Amino acid sequence: MRFFTTSLLFFLFCIELNAQDRGSEYLIDSIQKNILNSPKSNDSLLIANSHYRVGELYRYAFKADSAYYHYHKAEKYYKKLEADFQLARVLYGIAVIQKNEKDMTGSELTSVAAISILEGLDETNEIRKYKSYVYNNLGLVFGQLEQYDESISYYKKSLNLKQKLSGDNELTVIKSKNNLALSYKNAGIFDLALKYYSQILNTEDFAKRFPDIYALVLDNYAHTLFLSNDFKNLPKLYFDALKVTDSVNPNGYNSIIINQHLAEYYNTINNKDLAKYYAYKAKDISEKYHNDDLLKSLLLLSKIEQGEKAAEHLKTYVKLSDSLQKAERSIRNKFARIRFETKQIEQENIRIAKERMWLLIISVVIVLASFLLYLVISQRNKNKELQFIQKQQETNEEIYNLMLSQNESIEEARTLEKKRISEELHDGVLGRLFGTRLSLDSLNMNNSVDAIKTRSQYIEELKTIEEDIRKVSHELNTDFVSGSGFVDIIKTLVETQTLAYGLSHELDHHDDINWDSVSNKKKIHIYRIIQENLHNIYKHAGASHVKISFKLKNNVICLKIEDDGSGFDVNKAKSGIGLKNMNSRIKEINGTLLINSEKDIGTKVTIEAPIP
Repeated sequence: MRFFTTSLLFFLFCIELNAQDRGSEYLIDSIQKNILNSPKSNDSLLIANSHYRVGELYRYAFKADSAYYHYHKAEKYYKKLEADFQLARVLYGIAVIQKNEKDMTGSELTSVAAISILEGLDETNEIRKYKSYVYNNLGLVFGQLEQYDESISYYKKSLNLKQKLSGDNELTVIKSKNNLALSYKNAGIFDLALKYYSQILNTEDFAKRFPDIYALVLDNYAHTLFLSNDFKNLPKLYFDALKVTDSVNPNGYNSIIINQHLAEYYNTINNKDLAKYYAYKAKDISEKYHNDDLLKSLLLLSKIEQGEKAAEHLKTYVKLSDSLQKAERSIRNKFARIRFETKQIEQENIRIAKERMWLLIISVVIVLASFLLYLVISQRNKNKELQFIQKQQETNEEIYNLMLSQNESIEEARTLEKKRISEELHDGVLGRLFGTRLSLDSLNMNNSVDAIKTRSQYIEELKTIEEDIRKVSHELNTDFVSGSGFVDIIKTLVETQTLAYGLSHELDHHDDINWDSVSNKKKIHIYRIIQENLHNIYKHAGASHVKISFKLKNNVICLKIEDDGSGFDVNKAKSGIGLKNMNSRIKEINGTLLINSEKDIGTKVTIEAPIP
């Protein structure tokens, strides 16, 4: 698709290069044939730009109805694409056509719509340029309506924007100044009109660089002097303007107004022959264009001529005026018909789109309902299975808790009994044996060889008995729950829980931890913490693997529990009963708890418990 669009853009570029030699008709035909009428063309922006380009070409060729048709097509595409700048640009083109066809109200409304869009866009050089164009068109509209105050206001806005444009904008600034001066002239404010005309005429090398514009400005300047009854430099300025415009385009369109002004001047000074000469000359040239300038020429002749000729010119003027008005109405009606037909097509498309939308909605609702029904049934089955597993787990936990309680009671009784026996051995038997040894020592005063030998034997034997009893006493006073026994309990817990929860596990414990020096209370809390963490991993994490490790650092037991579950935001996590229980147990053993978690990576719980 992107390749096809790029190819069309390149093709359009090649067409425009070729059209430089063959003219606008070739370009219009090529765009319509290869883009607008091509069944492969489905790039909306390219089609919109092509309609706009064709509309521009028709506008400059003075084919208003064709230009309007393509502008209107482009407008619809740009609205759908929400291409605001392009939409404002095409609205400006439509406004110009409406103004040219004397639809002043339509042109004003369209221009205001274009300005409203441009005002909402970020100010750039291109945006500023088109705003100046639209304001200039509004100045022309109100000038045609002879509302010169509004016309002057819009021309000033246009001129102010053009003077801020980057690049070479001298010619467009000159045109705006000429339009502004024209409104001042028509409003009878001749001093300001002459001021602006003088500014333009004093532009360096103006006549050489822009001879056609120079001729128009010079003619307007001369006509302003005429209207202000300053005939000192007349008709010389008119002839200078006529000479310049004829050097560019002999008897061209621009010479019509100059000839009319000359006729008007000579008629005022009562030189009827020259007045007729230039009036007829203006009429002959304007007949090629059949527009308002021909009307002005006929009206001027009706004032200069007398009798039947004046009446004939006036009759022709009225007939032509009616004809032009009918043509203008026909064009405006055609514009309205284009909009009406387009609206009908759009309404039909909307109806079809609504039908398709409802069909899509119904299909989506049916699919969603089926999916939800499947989810409900599936979830019920899962809930039943989960409830069974939970009940089974609760039963296992109750059995295990009962076993631990029994073990604790037995161990407490054993510990008390061992302590009692130890104290009895240490304080009773060892005391008496120690007394006997002292008594035997006292017999050392008998120096016979047999006595000394016998006493020494008894003493050594008593020492041996004393050491044996001390060893037994020490072993009896040692906690029955050995380190390896606690590790086996943990291993059993992990294996049982992970099997029930469907988790793979890894248990890493270091033998340098002397569990004999760890109290039963602390070991029970560590057991419960591991149990609670495994339950949380199953319930919330959605993990598949858990790793548990014990290490000893600086006489501190470091327990780490890691999973590869979904993770959570530690700062936003709610403190549930399980977490509160863990914190309570860690507080009981003077430990610390640290939880690190990342979404979609997993959670790591680190517990540190010092060995007193």
